[in-house]
Amino acid sequence: MSFKFRLQTLMRIREQTRDERRAQLADALRVDVELERQQQELQQELAESRITAHPTMGAINVDRVLESQRYEMLLGAKLAALADQREHVAREIEQRRLALVEADREVRVLEKLRENQLERFKAEEQRLDQRRLDEVATIGHYRQQHS
Repeated sequence: MSFKFRLQTLMRIREQTRDERRAQLADALRVDVELERQQQELQQELAESRITAHPTMGAINVDRVLESQRYEMLLGAKLAALADQREHVAREIEQRRLALVEADREVRVLEKLRENQLERFKAEEQRLDQRRLDEVATIGHYRQQHS
């Protein structure tokens, strides 16, 4: 007789759930990396704008200074929006991480249950095999004594 884990279907479902949670977490992490990249680009663009917009010598073009300030304010607003998005994504990452931890725990519980049942099955099989061997030995001994 071979071992059959009765909860194998449930274990497969839980493993699929865990794998889905892992993929969802990976997606959220990719979004965060992309937002961080965009944030760095905007910060670099803002720094470059500040350097080129404010001449150190020569005549000052007021219209150009005003235009630069408006552009810097726009970049600042975009940076603030990205920071807000990253905060939201960070919360989402934490929720998805916790969901993955829980899904992984559920799979490990079933794996442990399966291991325990398999060990009990093996022990029972070994006990039955030993009982059969004892019966064969007893029959053999009985035949040897009575022949």
